[in-house]
Amino acid sequence: MNIALDRRRFLSLMAATTALPAMSRFAGAATPFNFQASWINDAEFTGYFIAADKGYYSDAGLDLTYFSGGPDVIPESTLIAGKVDLTLTTPDTTIKAISEQGAPFKIIGAQYQKNPIGIVSLASNPIKTPEDLIGKTLAVPPVNVISVEAMLKISGVDRSKVNIVPYAYDPTPLIKGEIDASLDFTTNVPYTIEQAGAEATSFLLYDFGFTIFNDTVVVTEETLKTKRKDLVAFLKASRMGWDENFKDTTVYPPMFADSWFKGTGRSIDNEIYFNGAQKPLMEAPGGIFSMSEEAIEANIKALAEVGIAAKREYFDTTVLEEIG
Repeated sequence: MNIALDRRRFLSLMAATTALPAMSRFAGAATPFNFQASWINDAEFTGYFIAADKGYYSDAGLDLTYFSGGPDVIPESTLIAGKVDLTLTTPDTTIKAISEQGAPFKIIGAQYQKNPIGIVSLASNPIKTPEDLIGKTLAVPPVNVISVEAMLKISGVDRSKVNIVPYAYDPTPLIKGEIDASLDFTTNVPYTIEQAGAEATSFLLYDFGFTIFNDTVVVTEETLKTKRKDLVAFLKASRMGWDENFKDTTVYPPMFADSWFKGTGRSIDNEIYFNGAQKPLMEAPGGIFSMSEEAIEANIKALAEVGIAAKREYFDTTVLEEIG
């Protein structure tokens, strides 16, 4: 996930008709089902790749078409355009679209129980808590400043005592000691830093109060109403793929070197690192995609801190209940 954190910014949702990138289709099943990923093919989507290759979707009665994402893809726009049945998003953009623009969306699951964005620093100059940021320079993508400020507020840290500067999605300034920490994906950037000969340490915004999901599973209200059986089948097959993946996170990335991961410019060792790092962020007592009432309430509370008015009704857990 060597990515810009604003990749899911919600720009002109109702008018957007973003062109879809290359897709992969798995024929032989009865019901067509279109799935939009939120980013390029990397370890973030390993469970879906496994489910596709092993025939879990076709066994569930789905003829799956998979659309990869990228920096120019706004996942929610593909739903509005009617090009896909289901997509992965961040809850802040989706809920803001619902509450402020009347978008007809429902969140029916969450891939990441804990959002993987966090504060990354060097082990030689570790930043382990929000309090450690006092007097330090923190690089943050402009779109994420509000989230960091919310985390600082929740932790009782005076924002004026932290020097926040723009982040260009490049760990080089951190490695060189030009900044003390950056906001990035803890599932990936520490690996990049280690490859440069340094050692990284990190903590999640989630663990210090900014408790939101990531890669929330989103559909339109119409799809929830008319394709419930297909949604249940998709989530069930996808959960099987993720459960298989997490038996050993080193097994599948090498198998996808010449297929799903081909041409990304990332090493398979990087994908293995990523795959292992995301496991504790995704697993939950209720199973992959589960959304407990406590977790939903935590999301609502955290989003309120950044001025997004989330409501329980925006989350629908009835499909999850049918997975079994």
